[in-house]
Amino acid sequence: MIDTLLQPFQFPFMQNAFWIAAIISIPTALLSNFLVLKGWSLMGDAVSHAVLPGVVLAYVAGIPLIIGAFVAGMICALLTGFLDTNSRIKQDTVMGVVFSGMFGLGLILFTSIETDQHLDHILFGNMLGVGAQDLWTAGLISAFVALILLGKWKDLLLHAFDPAQAQASGLPVKWLHYGLLSILSLTIVATLSSVGIILAIALLISPGAIAFLLTKRFGHMLWISVVVTLIAALGGTYVSFFLDSAPAPTIVLGLTVMFLLAFARRLVLTHLSEQRV
Repeated sequence: MIDTLLQPFQFPFMQNAFWIAAIISIPTALLSNFLVLKGWSLMGDAVSHAVLPGVVLAYVAGIPLIIGAFVAGMICALLTGFLDTNSRIKQDTVMGVVFSGMFGLGLILFTSIETDQHLDHILFGNMLGVGAQDLWTAGLISAFVALILLGKWKDLLLHAFDPAQAQASGLPVKWLHYGLLSILSLTIVATLSSVGIILAIALLISPGAIAFLLTKRFGHMLWISVVVTLIAALGGTYVSFFLDSAPAPTIVLGLTVMFLLAFARRLVLTHLSEQRV
């Protein structure tokens, strides 16, 4: 019985899957709190889809895929910010137009390239195929993103909650705005080799949404989101071995179940408080 339970840890590809799951959990969980609070959930979706043309062009040019992904993500983020500032169109509409256009371009490039290598893992992820280079890349990016978010979380919180007050307080609002966009692009790059573009959005939204339902204090949201994501990531990877399923969608399904449980808990507490009144 014990041997069966410990079986997933005996295979090197599963060990790497556990490592990458833990590594990407921390930056995505921390960042998701700011995206949820600022109402930038669609921005995460936009940037995650918009990196596809950059990845394909980087492959054609023979340069590291993460460079193309980061450049494309920043173009999407900066273009969205520019159009939002200089037009009467609402931000969600601008993001929808920009990311759908860039994703469409990426799909055209993706299907037009003839190669023996498969780029499908960029779309759907390949946690069971990550190597040492992927772990180091994701680890360095994750550590950098986590340090920035934890070091500047109070400034980023004020900027997300009340940009006008942040500017009145003397904070560099533009630097915080575009810095957060840069961090978003970097975080998505860190998740490319594992969960892929399509599923990365769940890791950038669900942890913050779950933490928001469980507590009203932002400081508590940060560590709750990390714990929740680690449980879902490591647990989903472990369960996927026995279900013979892909780890990434199993992790996302786990996050969805946890969100529903947190939502049900909030409804029960609200109902009980109304009865007491």
